[in-house]
Parts: sequence; structure tokens; C-alpha cells
Amino acid sequence: MGRYLVGVDVGGTFTDFCAWEPDTRALTVWKNLTTPDDPTSGILTGLARMTEPGTIGNLRLGTTVATNAILERRGARVAYVTTRGFRDIPFLQRGHRKGHYDSGWQRARPLVLRRNCFEVDERLDADGRVLTALDEASVDAVAEAIQVADGIEAIAVNLLFSYIDPAHERAVRERLARALPDIPISISYDVLPKWKEYERASTTLADAYIKPVVARYLGTMRERLDAAGVTAPAALIKSNGGEMSLDAAAAQPIQLALSGPTGGVVAARAIAAELGIANAVTLDMGGTSTDCSTIVDGEVSFTTDFEIEFGLPVQIPMLDIRTIGAGGGSVAWIDRGGMLRVGPESAGALPGPACYGFGGERATVTDANLVLGRINPANFLGGDMAIADDRARAALAGVAEPLGMAVEDCAMAILRIVDNNMVGALRTVLIERGRDPRDFALIAFGGAGPLHVSALMDEAGIPRAVVPLHPGQFSALGFVLTDARVDLERTIQMTSQRFDAARARDHLAALVDAARADLAGQGYVAEPEIARSIDLRYLGQNYELEVPFAFDAFTADEVAALWRDFHALHEARFGFHIPQETIEAITLRCSVRCATAKPAFPSLPTRSAALAPAGRRRVVFADGAHETPVYERAALCAGDRIEGPALVEEAASVTVLGPRHVLEVSAHGHLVITPT
Repeated sequence: MGRYLVGVDVGGTFTDFCAWEPDTRALTVWKNLTTPDDPTSGILTGLARMTEPGTIGNLRLGTTVATNAILERRGARVAYVTTRGFRDIPFLQRGHRKGHYDSGWQRARPLVLRRNCFEVDERLDADGRVLTALDEASVDAVAEAIQVADGIEAIAVNLLFSYIDPAHERAVRERLARALPDIPISISYDVLPKWKEYERASTTLADAYIKPVVARYLGTMRERLDAAGVTAPAALIKSNGGEMSLDAAAAQPIQLALSGPTGGVVAARAIAAELGIANAVTLDMGGTSTDCSTIVDGEVSFTTDFEIEFGLPVQIPMLDIRTIGAGGGSVAWIDRGGMLRVGPESAGALPGPACYGFGGERATVTDANLVLGRINPANFLGGDMAIADDRARAALAGVAEPLGMAVEDCAMAILRIVDNNMVGALRTVLIERGRDPRDFALIAFGGAGPLHVSALMDEAGIPRAVVPLHPGQFSALGFVLTDARVDLERTIQMTSQRFDAARARDHLAALVDAARADLAGQGYVAEPEIARSIDLRYLGQNYELEVPFAFDAFTADEVAALWRDFHALHEARFGFHIPQETIEAITLRCSVRCATAKPAFPSLPTRSAALAPAGRRRVVFADGAHETPVYERAALCAGDRIEGPALVEEAASVTVLGPRHVLEVSAHGHLVITPT
């Protein structure tokens, strides 16, 4: 019987692995290059490093297949079915513009062609009453039209006000399924039972758009895992940090829209709790991108405000992660104005940075770090992968010469630019949300994150940083640490003047029961932890505040407390509240979570002799070159203190400790950095 729980994070450049053996408490991490054209090959290559495939008891995977299918427009050809008169909703979109003064700006293309949009005769009103009964003949006519349309591979059904009563939508699905049994169908009530017609349409279209792609990928992956002897149950990590079975993921693939980056946030929350850090901002810098999120009062931040492109929302519950194109593989280039730029284009895994020797000739952030002495070419991936300083210098020279710069000056400029880009990402999740960076600790991980941690502390004004254990495989570690979690929501649309407590109670009970059933279907039968919240706003406002509560009955006293909590939250967020104003209740939410067994990090021994570096080498910092001590992370002990400048090397990353910073090793081996 399998023993190991294995987390696998398929990134744009590397595929990371973390294996935990509960009996021995052994935690092992490793990585290999991603195979972009066939991600499963990279997964199988990494799993082959385990002694016996049969020792794997459970497999948890984060994947970018859903995200990439949407971003790269490689999804299915979709038919959109809606209420008569509303076929143009996906094309009208919203009135806001990405650039107010950009006359050349065009709206993002919807995930459906207009000629593949169809209408059926039916109509509900805003209270869910039937104005026009569903005409089954019109559904049959749509089925016939889809049959003769060119290459329809999936269907999205989104009827007006179906979030109140899904009967018509379900009837349409059943009738279309009988006529078109080989075409998968997504209905908006299953995908997003919320108000706002366009957002519901966009999310349902996205689910249908990627459904055939994800189903093929998962089916093939399961077959190849079985053929390789990895017969353990496999689960995919959802955008909310929970997990779902392969079958469930194939049925509702939009839940995977932000699968990969969630692991790092889950692991960061565990590390922050261990270190007694209430507020943290995460920075996950890999080979292709940088992801930022926040942990506030010990809890990860959630959102439904996510756009795959400007104007194309996907409103499923997900961890609030902001991504920019800044990674170790980000390419340096000169724009038409003669200015040095870095990213968002990435060299990826192939050809990769010039120093990899896989045919890449363009300078990247990794090449700059190598030339400045921050990366030891003999210890890249623990020596498993050979990289070369001369190839990096040649690539950087191609950028430096047109700018009239020395190679090292150009490399430093590249790092300053990419650091500035990442500070912008940190500001979007901190300052732009009304959060003071001085109240937060920076948790930096990913293969490249620790290389930039000291500079980012200074640039962003963050007083403390943490480089956790296994930063290069931190998201894979997060998949091992994650709990089973289901987040559900439903629009109720009531006001404080006419609040129907019985209806609110029934809707909340239905959400909780559905979430419990979902967890039970995954094999989790223990009593879960339940969090409840409701989106409220003053009548006439455009945006809501999420107000948590801890009751099920909605008694008069509980409802009155809910209004008081909203007033207080509005005062805290915006500096005012309106005690006599009518409050509008929009959406009920529940989060149901079952805790899973987790690895505990062993305590490090304390040091009996003086700490000495393993070596020294020349490293260039912003204030010039320093002969810098180099320490091996595996040799550090609890309580060790290192003053910058210094490097702390490990197999998958390097922590660059800048001048005027000091590093202390926690009891379990995390590196805590503060200014001197």
C-alpha cells in the first residue's frame, strides 16, 4: 500500500515535487524541467525518481492546463444558449475601458463566436416568477442548429435569472444532452449561481471553453500514470486551495483557473502561523512569473474579482493572487525609445535562459544573477544541471553594448527593473487595498524569490522577510499541507427593510449541505469547519463588502447584529457609515473545510561551535562588489545569526542577504531577515 503523499506543481519552467512519508515524517523535495508541449512527461520524469511507484499513496497536482488554454485561446469551439433577446451579452460586455485615452484599444474577444450564439423561448422575472414558459420546440431547434454548425465541441447555457430558479436551465441541459450526447454542457447555475448577467455568461463560457481540453488532458494523464505504475488516487488543486478529483475537475474545469499558485499561499499561511506572524504578503517568483497574495489576521485572502483578460471576468471563489510577468526567465530587451525593459516575455523552460545552454541567446534575469555572482554555476539544482557564466555574459553583452553599458552594470540594471516591477505587484495587494506594508512580513519563495528578497524589502518598505524551508518547491509543499475545502455562494438579493430570514436560512443550509456532500464525495467524512459570510452594501452602491457571521438561524437578534457589523466594517474601510440607510444583501457564501494530516517540520539542533562560511566569492550589490561569505543552508542551526552581505545556498535556490540586513534561523529552519 502506498505511503507517500506527493505534491506536484507544474510551473512554466520547472516541475516541482514534494513527498511526505507520515510514518517516518520524512519530507523530500526535488524538481526537473517542465515539458511545455507535454506536461505529463515532466510529471512522470520526476515521479520516476521515487524508488517504487507503488509507494505513492496520494498524488496532488497543481496544473496550468486550464489557465493556458484560456490565455492562449486553445479551447473548444463553444455554442452559447441563452434567453431570447440576450445573445449579445458576451459581446456588449461592460462599459469600462482599460485605457480611457487609448483610441486604439479594443475589447477582449469573447470565448464564443456570435454565429454560435443561440436563443430559446423562456423568461423569468427578477423574483424568479415564470413570465414565459420554456418552449421545448425552441430548444429542439437550437439542438438542430448546433448539429449543423461548424465543429461545436461544448455548450454553455446561461438563461436570464436562472440563479434564482434553475428549472429552465436544467430542462434545457437535459433536452440538449439527449439530442447531442457527445457534447459536454455547462449551465450557469452549476458554475456561478450569482447575479450580473455578463459575469455569469463569461464564467460559464470559460468553463465550457476549456472542458474538452481539460477532459482530454486528465484522461490521458490518468492512463499514463497507471501505465507507469502510479495507481494512487490523484487530485487536482482548485483555485480556492482545496482539492478535487480528476472526474470532478473534468466536469467543472473552471475551478482550476488559478490552480498552480495556490500552493505557495497555503504553505505561507502555515509558516506564518508557526512564526507567530499575523499579517504577511507572499511573493512567489519562479521562472516565468511572480505571484503575490496576502494573509491578514492569519487567514488567506479570497476574491471572485478575477479577469483572464481585461473585460473577461471569471468569478469563481479563488485565492486572491495577483500575477505579473516577472521571473528568472524574464527576457531583457530594448524598446523603440532605446530604454531597457525586462519581461513580461519569458524564455521559459525551452530554450530557457542563455546560461542553460539549450539554445537561448537572449539575456534573462537568471543570467543577470549569475553574472553578478549570486548563483554558483556548479551548484545549480544541487549540481544536477550545468549552467555557464560565459553564455550568460555573451547574452548580456548583446543588451549592454547598444546601451553603452558594462556587462555588470547592465545586469544590475536588469535586476533593479525587475525588482521595481515586483514592488508594483506588492503594492497592488497592499497599498491599493489600504494596507500598510510596515504591518506585514514578506514571505519570499519560488526558485528566484530568495535572490531578490533583501532588495524588495528595502524598495517596498517591508520591515521583515522570511525565506521558508524548501523555497524552490514551496508550492508543491503547499499541496501536501492543503486542507480539503469547498467554497459555494448564491445570490439572494434582499434588503434590510424586507429581509426574508426563512429564505436566507434555507439557502445557507442548502449551500452547507452541498459543500458537505462534495467533501464526502472526496472521502472526507470528519466534522468540517464552516465559515459563513454575506456580501452587503448600502442600497444604490455598486460594490459590496463581505461580512462574516457565525450563525445559521437568522433570528431577529442575529440579523440586527449583521447590520451592525456591516456599518462597523464600512466605517473601518471607508471612514464613514450611514446608520439609517437601507442595506442590500446580495450574495450568501459558505466555506466548508476538513483538516488533513500534515507534516511537522523537525526542530533544528543548536550550534555548539562558531558559525563559519563554506566559502567566499565576489558578489555585486547595488552599492558595489563585496567579497561575500557563502553559507550552506543545510549546515545552519537554530539561532544562527548572519550579517549581510552574505549568500545562503541550497539546491533549488539562493538567499541573497544584502548589506544592512541580518538573518536569523528559526527553530525549524526558516530564515528570518530584518534590517540592521
